[in-house]
Amino acid sequence: MKKLGKILLVLVVVLIVVVASGLTYLSVGLPNVPEAEDLKIEYSAELVERGEYLANAVMVCMDCHSERDWSKFSGPIVEGTLGKGGEVFDQNMSFPGRYVSKNITPHHLSSWTDGEIFRAITAGVSKDGKALFPIMPYHHYGTLDRRDIEAVIAYIRTLPAIESEPEKSESDFPMNFIINTLPHEPQFVTRPSEADLVAYGKYMTNAAGCYDCHTRQEKGSFVGQEYAGGMEFKMPDGAVMRSANITPQEGSGIGSWTAEQFVNRFKQYSDSGYVFPSTPSGTFQSIMPWSMYTHMAEHDLESIYAYLMTIEPVENQVQWYSPPPAE
Repeated sequence: MKKLGKILLVLVVVLIVVVASGLTYLSVGLPNVPEAEDLKIEYSAELVERGEYLANAVMVCMDCHSERDWSKFSGPIVEGTLGKGGEVFDQNMSFPGRYVSKNITPHHLSSWTDGEIFRAITAGVSKDGKALFPIMPYHHYGTLDRRDIEAVIAYIRTLPAIESEPEKSESDFPMNFIINTLPHEPQFVTRPSEADLVAYGKYMTNAAGCYDCHTRQEKGSFVGQEYAGGMEFKMPDGAVMRSANITPQEGSGIGSWTAEQFVNRFKQYSDSGYVFPSTPSGTFQSIMPWSMYTHMAEHDLESIYAYLMTIEPVENQVQWYSPPPAE
């Protein structure tokens, strides 16, 4: 009996050592991506203009890295906060931790090289070598044309510096270990010809990150059917918003929409005189940054529509908004 006890004790010790070694590797040995490349981007006016368009109307970097006014419909950006960071994505939005967007103005990034910014955007590793949670969609950006990433970097270098020090992001257990396995080397492509509407549309859909919000997630993992909506976003007043089904299903999706209707859905907010209405508690709200996507070029929107019409239709009737519970 004593011999069996000793054997069990040895097995327990071995198991503890193995687990401890594994956790140490996850904490110290990863993420396993190359060092930031020695990159110096030539900031031409043309490149900055392309980056401004991508960062504000397609990839909408400014959506997450600025302050949004949730007292108004769709949370337009608060004037004077462009790039300051501080937006929170936490457990209320089904994320496995509390993730806070960084300040991406020169106040914070002036000490970063172009290569370090490039690696963060495309591989998910910060200047200090730490893994970024993929609410920063490097898994998409790392499959774009690298020239588009360089354009975004050129643009954010021109932002006015804003003194802001957002709190650090924190992952819950076990994501605090798993997060280090997520960064990976980018797989760049050449941006397709705009004449190839579906291929170009697939590229732009990827750049716009449509998949991440329109596919249901739980604790950082995709659990829903692709583009079928249902991702939940809990607002401070207790209301819940859910992303729409954008598959070409005719009932619950957008299969009955024409390309013109799709484009107009975005462009209805583009008039310079349009003012986003106030949304008191209990009023229908939307997480979709319409104030930004409305500035996307019509051809780019048409191409996204063309691509979405090629994906698998999924029946999923989504209740877009649930009001806060009665007090």
